[in-house]
Order: sequence, then structure tokens, then C-alpha cells
Amino acid sequence: MDLLEIRERLDVIDKDFVRLFEERMKLIEEVAEFKIRTGKQVLDREREQVKITSVQNLAHGEFNVQAVGELFVQLMTISRRFQYRMLEGHGQKADLGFTQTECLPMRDVRVVYQGVEGAYSHEATLAYFGEAADAYHVRTWEDAMAAVETGEADYGVIPIENSSAGAVSDNYDLLIRHDNVIVAEICIPVNHVLWGIPGAVLGDIRSVYSHPQALMQSGEYLNARPQWRQISVENTAVAAKKVIEDQDKSQAAVASRAAGKLYGLTALAEGINHNKNNTTRFLILAKDHVYRRDAQKISLCFELPHKSGTLYNILGNFIYNGVNMRMIESRPIPGRTWEYRFFVDIEGNLSEPSIQNAVKGVAEEAANVRILGNY
Repeated sequence: MDLLEIRERLDVIDKDFVRLFEERMKLIEEVAEFKIRTGKQVLDREREQVKITSVQNLAHGEFNVQAVGELFVQLMTISRRFQYRMLEGHGQKADLGFTQTECLPMRDVRVVYQGVEGAYSHEATLAYFGEAADAYHVRTWEDAMAAVETGEADYGVIPIENSSAGAVSDNYDLLIRHDNVIVAEICIPVNHVLWGIPGAVLGDIRSVYSHPQALMQSGEYLNARPQWRQISVENTAVAAKKVIEDQDKSQAAVASRAAGKLYGLTALAEGINHNKNNTTRFLILAKDHVYRRDAQKISLCFELPHKSGTLYNILGNFIYNGVNMRMIESRPIPGRTWEYRFFVDIEGNLSEPSIQNAVKGVAEEAANVRILGNY
């Protein structure tokens, strides 16, 4: 046969494929109706594995056996998502553990942030809650998370991502260790200044202190001066405070304009971060599992078995329900070699049927699924 004849025969087979697929989906609809009546769970892992093995036994050749297995994994994934949609249509909405609210309480609230006055976390706190906010600082991000979880503070402010340096990985782990939820976010532009004590000049500098990310973000400027030692400290404001307290002309700090002014330092170089559009995203965390009616972003995490195709199948829940994914980040699971926890940001509101179906599908197919917030 020539190519045209082969394609014509493929067209005939493909039509049969579509016809048989639609017949199969009609039967899946009956399956869903049975599960609605009986309350039976949509996902039956044992049944699916038996089915995959049985259809693979019908195939011939190593390649076809594997391909048929992959094909039926997708068919059953599509079937589950169709069943979730039917369940939602019959009023069986998932209880996602969150309560909708018109707005977040903002009066007479106490806010905690990590670092000291003048840190970017302090700047984010004032930007979101106002200059008159009842805000206080703690030494570590863990301390801030614990203060919110115990009710000592109503809200906590922690950084989660920088546009040039990437994720603040340790804080992803803290979101798992503490039962707090994300209720809002705010982005703060980063403008690093090199600060020295009054009277110091660039020629005096021998040591530069700052947070590791600030040193990295200013790497082009700092690395061009190899005679300067770069020394990491807890945050940029701590660096500024150290320099003014030590009163050593050979020391400088990379910190924000607010931190330098707060501690009475002298600017030696402005805007030394090489990415002038650099921005840090901060999360606003609370203890109560609430979300605003106008919230449009959802953060969630889940764990998957270390098997080929598991992430692909999970992400299909978003694709099938028309949900746009904005970010995915992975973190190793402590004590489990080569196994990972995934953090995902998607667009939507927990009240939307498409979101409920997508999250329900993820919850059925993954382990330790947790909604981190809708904001």
C-alpha cells in the first residue's frame, strides 16, 4: 500500500476508536450513577491495576504491551474525572475544610515577622497592614510560624520566592510542619544598597555582610571586588545593625534603603542588585482556615509514589478541569530517599466546581494532599 492508502485505513480505525470510546463513556456514566446511589468511592486502585494487567495480556510484543498499559491508564484517568464531574452535578461537593469570608479581619490584629526592624519582611508587613500595625519580630521563620499556630499572633509574614534567586526552600517545609494557611500575599521590590558607617568610603571596605540571597542577588557587583569577603547573616537588617554597632569602617552591609536609614548608615553604592526588576513575594499566614470570596490563587501540596507517570497523571486533573497552573516546586521528603513533595499554585477559588473537581481528583490519587490556602 502507498501512504495515502495507509492513511485511509488509519482514518477508518480512528473512527472506530472514537465510536468505541463514546460507548465506553456511556457505560462509565452508568458506573458513576451506581456510585452516586451507593456512596462507593470513585477510585478503586486494585480494580484499575487488574484491568491494566488484563488488557496488557491481550497485546503482542514488548512495545505494544507497555503502550496498551499507558493507554488504559489514561482512559481510566479520564473516566475518574468524568465521574467526579457527575458527582458534583448531583450536589456531592467536597468538604475542603475552608470557610469563605468577605474580608480578612484587619483591626486590632497582631502581626509577627522574622528579623529586625528594617528587614524586607518588616517592609512587607507595613506595606500590607499599614504603618500603624501592631507588629513585632522574632529570630527565625520557624518562630514566626509557631507564633501564628499558637495564636500569639493573628498573622505572620514570611518570604516564599524571589524573582531572581528562586524559592525560599526552607519556608516550603515550614508550611508543612505548621498548621497555618495562606490568606494573602504581597510582592516587595528589592533594591539593595551597600551601606557603611558614617565617614566610610568604598576604599575602606574589606567585609560585606548580608543574607545569602541578597549576596547572590548582588553577586555581579560584589564578585567584581574579590578583595571583599562576603559573609552571610540572618537577614539584611541584621547586617545593617551589625555594621552600625561594630563601628568598623572596613565593614559594609547589603540592605534595603529603609534598613540603612533606620540604623543611620551611609550609602556607598545604590541599586547593586543586578536584576533591577527583582521582587520578593511574601505570604500572609493565619491560623483559621478561611479564604476571601474574591480569592483567585490556590496553593496546595501532595506526595507521589516514585513511579513513572504519576506526576503526569496528577497534573491531568488540572488540565481536564480547565485549571491554569502558575507554579510547581518540589522538595525532598525527609527520611525518604529520592521521594518528593510537590507544591503547586493554581488559579481559581475553592467555591468553583472546576476547582473542587480538580482538588478532589488530586486528593484521591496522591498522598498527604493539603490545601495551603486560597488567596
